[in-house]
Amino acid sequence: MGKTKSMRRPVWAGLCGAALAGTLLAAPGTALADGPARHPDPGPRWQLRESGTDARFRGLAAVSRGTAWVAGTKGTVLRTSDGGRTWREVSPPGAADLEFRDIEAFDGRRAVVLAIGEGEASRVLRTDDGGATWKESFRNTDAKAFYDCMTFFDRRHGLAMSDPVDGRFRILSTADGGRSWKVLPDTGMPAAQEGEAGFAASGQCLVSSGPRDVWLATGGASRARVLHSADRGLTWRATDAPIPAGDPAQGVFGLAFRDRTHGLAVGGDYRADQPSPRAAAVTRDGGRRWDPAGRPPPAYRSGVTWLPHSRTTALAVGPTGTDVSTDGGRSWRTVDTGSYDTVDCTPDGGCWAAGEKGRIARLARR
Repeated sequence: MGKTKSMRRPVWAGLCGAALAGTLLAAPGTALADGPARHPDPGPRWQLRESGTDARFRGLAAVSRGTAWVAGTKGTVLRTSDGGRTWREVSPPGAADLEFRDIEAFDGRRAVVLAIGEGEASRVLRTDDGGATWKESFRNTDAKAFYDCMTFFDRRHGLAMSDPVDGRFRILSTADGGRSWKVLPDTGMPAAQEGEAGFAASGQCLVSSGPRDVWLATGGASRARVLHSADRGLTWRATDAPIPAGDPAQGVFGLAFRDRTHGLAVGGDYRADQPSPRAAAVTRDGGRRWDPAGRPPPAYRSGVTWLPHSRTTALAVGPTGTDVSTDGGRSWRTVDTGSYDTVDCTPDGGCWAAGEKGRIARLARR
């Protein structure tokens, strides 16, 4: 989403290439894929933060190195303002039966959270006071709709997407920061494939870059696709993605764009007993064409992000580990085996990850 944050570079923000790949991401007690480090490691690494809950967090909004929000099962929303040392539960009252899968935050006080599910289980709520109070701004009344993800272009304009209704993906739009929503016409949306849907796995099946460009990831059909709109969701163009498809459990699960042309896609087959041999792809033309990664992650990945201030370095996460790419997504190397569902970075060098059993981590320099 369009974030208004400090652009001050931290000491290590410019690290990239082999140096970063060699030192990245070893939480205390977690071994690197290539074995223990032979020398003291001064670089950044995942640092687990105690969340105080066993909720599974698939929604993550990183605001800065100090501030982040997570949203997950049992209607749970947490917020930190001290780099994850402490987390405050700010869950909406009466939300215990809701499944939060995406959250977008503008700062430490204002955030919008999406609950998924059929019919009225799909809802959007907004807070303006750090989670002390919440106001429901949308409740789905169409039994055929199932909302998965949302994104914001700036503090006012955003979109949310639903699985196909009457043969086309449905798009919600807001122009007031998520305080109200309207369904956009579907005349500019390509027809969906049989069985095609989005995956509410990481809050990254709908992502934006800049003031108007937005991409939608799909799976569950004969071909995995990425749909692109250059006019805030009014018209779309679909492109096949070279990621496993042909089964309801397969497709593109997460997207990340560092600008309107350079993007990454990750996914595969989310079933633990199934291989995902082609779990990543890359585009250099805004999604008109997707090329498979020459050396993809070894397993299903649900979340992906670019490292701040780098044109070539990115992270991908999933239940079996974290991978780093230092060549713009063409090749990936596993650097951690901890389980995470989603990952997000901020311009001031704050990178966060979250997942099952209350796991939250921040990329920190030791």
